[in-house]
Amino acid sequence: MHVLIVDDEVEFLSLIQKRLEHRDIKVTTASSASDAIRLVQKADPQFDAVVMDVRMPGMDGLEGLHRMKQVAPRLPVILLTGHASLNVAVSGMELGAFDYLLKPIAINELIIKLEDASRTGAL
Repeated sequence: MHVLIVDDEVEFLSLIQKRLEHRDIKVTTASSASDAIRLVQKADPQFDAVVMDVRMPGMDGLEGLHRMKQVAPRLPVILLTGHASLNVAVSGMELGAFDYLLKPIAINELIIKLEDASRTGAL
C-alpha cells in the first residue's frame, strides 16, 4: 500500500511516516494541500489512499479534498483534524471524503481505515 499523508505539522508527518513504514506501508508526505495535489497529478504508481489534515494555512483540507477529487475522483481521502466539528465532517463527506478521523489517532485505527480505503479505491 502507498499512502499520501498531508499535514502542515512537520513533526506529525515524520512520526506518522515512521510508524506506518515500520508496518511496511509506503508513505509519501506533503506539508500543504497544493503540494499534495501536485503529487497526486504526477504519482506513478498512483496512491492507494490519502490522509489529509483539515486545518492548514493557505488551502485547507476541505478545498484540497475538493480539488483532489477533480484530479483523481476514485482516490479515497481520509480527513484528519484535531478540532472536532460536525459541520466539517458533514462538508467533507459531501465533498467525497472516505472518512473523517480525529487527532490524536491510534496508529492501528489509522491502518484499519487505510486498508478499508485502499480496498474501496480499487473497486
